[in-house]
Amino acid sequence: MSRSLFWLSDQAWAAIEPHLPRNQLGARRVDDRRVISGIIQMLKCGGRRADYPPEYGPSAMVYNRWNRWSRRDVWTGILEALTEEGWVAETSQINSSYIKAQRSAGCANVGPAPSASGLCRMF
Repeated sequence: MSRSLFWLSDQAWAAIEPHLPRNQLGARRVDDRRVISGIIQMLKCGGRRADYPPEYGPSAMVYNRWNRWSRRDVWTGILEALTEEGWVAETSQINSSYIKAQRSAGCANVGPAPSASGLCRMF
């Protein structure tokens, strides 16, 4: 099965790169463009580790970057900067078509309806 990978365009990367954190303590960060592309891919596929392509690097690295930058509000800063520059609309819509339902929601595991006398015994 061929997977369609997401890669940031040169134009999109040029808009995002100036807003990334600089002079961070610790080990040198790996290619930010590859990791951010991997984060966007994970958001597109619902965040399932089984769907994560190895072309973006280790999945733990992508998760850790997302998690650390989320706690430090780096993503909020990037989004605000891109909104001010006109790259992103100030208002957006979120599609919530992917919603998990309980197994019983589809009535697949429901037995025969209780009779009137059965209801009286239950209450």
